[in-house]
Amino acid sequence: MWRARLDDPVPGAALFLAVEAGRLLGFVHLEPKPDGRILLDSLHVRPGDSGRGLGRLPLGRALAWAAAAHPGRDVYLEVLQDDTRAVAFYERHGGHRTASRVCRFDQSFELPEFEYTWPAGAAGPLDDGLPAERGR
Repeated sequence: MWRARLDDPVPGAALFLAVEAGRLLGFVHLEPKPDGRILLDSLHVRPGDSGRGLGRLPLGRALAWAAAAHPGRDVYLEVLQDDTRAVAFYERHGGHRTASRVCRFDQSFELPEFEYTWPAGAAGPLDDGLPAERGR
């Protein structure tokens, strides 16, 4: 999946990396969807580095980028309901729960998930002077 995303990116998509001293600490990937919103498809921090506030930086960059590159469009993500740490993180950082549903996986199982949305232009509180964007 990642090889395909990097080799043939979706027009208007972006990938931002969090790097410290040459070490990848995390990343965030976003892409525009046909319904007019921007999907924050992946926000990951390296295991062992979570809990240091590192997720806030890529989230802030993602929201700031979306506001600049796709003005007027909401940003949303889907998170498994049982990922209570991630749910708390998104709520702490301004995400509004906008849906609850069951996610059906290709491997023939289902898990409940939530959708969180940041309304268009919600970048303000999280955009705290991050380096210039690098996206596709």
